[in-house]
Amino acid sequence: MTNHDHAPNAPSAADDLDTEALSEWIGDRLAGAGQPLSAERMGAETGIANALHLIERGGNRWVLRQPPAVKNHPSASNTEREWRILNALEGTAVPHPQPMLFCSDPAVIGRPFMVMSLIEGFTPGFDIPEPFMSDEELRYGLGMAYVDGCADLAGVDWRAGGLDGLGRPDGFLERQVSRWMGQLEGYQTREIPELEFVATWLEDNRPEMSPVGILHGDYSPFNVMVAPEPPVRLAAIVDWDTGTIGDPLLDIGHLLARWTEPGEEPVLDEPAGGTRGYPSRAEMAARYADRSGRDLRALPYYETLALFKLGVILEGTYARQRHAGVPEDQNMMAERVPSLMRWAAAFARSERQ
Repeated sequence: MTNHDHAPNAPSAADDLDTEALSEWIGDRLAGAGQPLSAERMGAETGIANALHLIERGGNRWVLRQPPAVKNHPSASNTEREWRILNALEGTAVPHPQPMLFCSDPAVIGRPFMVMSLIEGFTPGFDIPEPFMSDEELRYGLGMAYVDGCADLAGVDWRAGGLDGLGRPDGFLERQVSRWMGQLEGYQTREIPELEFVATWLEDNRPEMSPVGILHGDYSPFNVMVAPEPPVRLAAIVDWDTGTIGDPLLDIGHLLARWTEPGEEPVLDEPAGGTRGYPSRAEMAARYADRSGRDLRALPYYETLALFKLGVILEGTYARQRHAGVPEDQNMMAERVPSLMRWAAAFARSERQ
């Protein structure tokens, strides 16, 4: 959701939107009524799982977001869920795109969609621009800004935001292993090392649930946007389609389990620009505990659960590529999923902290 650094790509035929139908549906609910509407597919780095389009009418620009044409699971990429959460975040300290319009009728342009504000900033997934790249104080601030956004989200009054019924917080942790193992059964085609150990460890070491809150569900630098100029500030947390009401500690567990310190082998990827200057996991955990007031003594459980969940989800991508005939040595998830399970086991065994 950015117009900084990541220019839209020319859309393929599969990505083309029926701009006339879209403009007619929007009508006068957004500015520029009566003027031509254009749409361009935005780059994959701004929305891996969901289709994003930059739409423009009368000099006004917004972002249109749709679920992908193919999902790993029917519950994935829920646009209505995202719409509800974004509306609940209005008026809170959590930075987010402003929700503008939502359409649940797939007949309009082929899939449900939402329109939201365009955010000025960059996504610090793989790269960061100057001066953030060179300035170690700014890099340290980036790491802490990710934590602050996560902690602030945990403090939002979800009931006041009208999110009753969004999830089932009662028994949230108790359901996690069976929920994800059940999903995996729907597409698993191979043995995954450490899977059974991790699943059993999670069941045997489940803590008392943290106070209920909003859970982003995929909180990482790939799903935040940073203001383009110092001082360090999150411009928005994005990609809320897997959000729910549950235990917010799973979000900080996800962020920290993927975090790499100098000299470590990455679980997935190093922080954008390398590890130099960024805070340690221990510093980030202390910051989260102080800002949120939540007890992190069971953090290894949440780090393990986060990688277990991610591995199960990405195994769906592996299975889909395999079914499509992608050779094993070209299937990007062939090694990634087993690696994630090994790292989950490492957190469970305190081999990584």
